Amino acid sequence: MKKDTHPDYQDVLFEDTSTGHRFVIGSTLKPKQKAVYEGKEYPVYPVSISSASHPFFTGSKQFVDSEGRVDKFMKRYAKASPKKKEDA
Repeated sequence: MKKDTHPDYQDVLFEDTSTGHRFVIGSTLKPKQKAVYEGKEYPVYPVSISSASHPFFTGSKQFVDSEGRVDKFMKRYAKASPKKKEDA
């Protein structure tokens, strides 16, 4: 087998930027930021959405999108909905 073909596997601290929830998962990512979590220093990777903020896991019905893509979609297709034809 070839040596040095696979990236290094390490524990990485993922931080949900919308809720501040933090969790550690093994990954091959190599972020440059570092932070201390539960007494140990980890490289930190910010994520915009995780299970702590996703509506499917939180049970909330409203999805808050910081970029407004959901609102644009809803407005676009609300206008494009087919109108009912009246039979006369």
